[in-house]
Amino acid sequence: MEGKHTIIITVANHIGVLARISGLLSSRGYNIESIIGAPTENPDIYKIHLVVKGTDERIEQVKKQLNKLIDTIKVVDISHSQNYIVREFILIKVNATKNLSEIFQLINVFRAKIVDVTKSHLTIDLSGPPRKIERFIELLTPYGIKEFVRSGEVALKET
Repeated sequence: MEGKHTIIITVANHIGVLARISGLLSSRGYNIESIIGAPTENPDIYKIHLVVKGTDERIEQVKKQLNKLIDTIKVVDISHSQNYIVREFILIKVNATKNLSEIFQLINVFRAKIVDVTKSHLTIDLSGPPRKIERFIELLTPYGIKEFVRSGEVALKET
């Protein structure tokens, strides 16, 4: 059965490593849902958080191919693990011409923050599990979302 997989790839910080990873996945017919690369506590090491859909068997093959890349240090599929914290970040711009009290209630319930206010819109930031982000978007939609940008998923092992 096809499902969403979050893969954390630890790599050496070399030019082109992200391009090689995305090229490997696209050449095998995978659509990358989100990809984030950032340095770790060691500036020579990067962690790339990758979200793709596929069967367990196909993802296992992708992991093997990723491990063969020269800059790869470690590949972990955390999709079925319970001991990881997964978060996502969103900036969302919503109409502020009516129903402000209802929008403020949603902001408070979700523990979001207002980062900009104009006569016509509010810009809000929120971080949390992907499902929380989805619910926030769903509940703000009737008020008129002008635009939003999501970071994609990042994860960290709890223990």
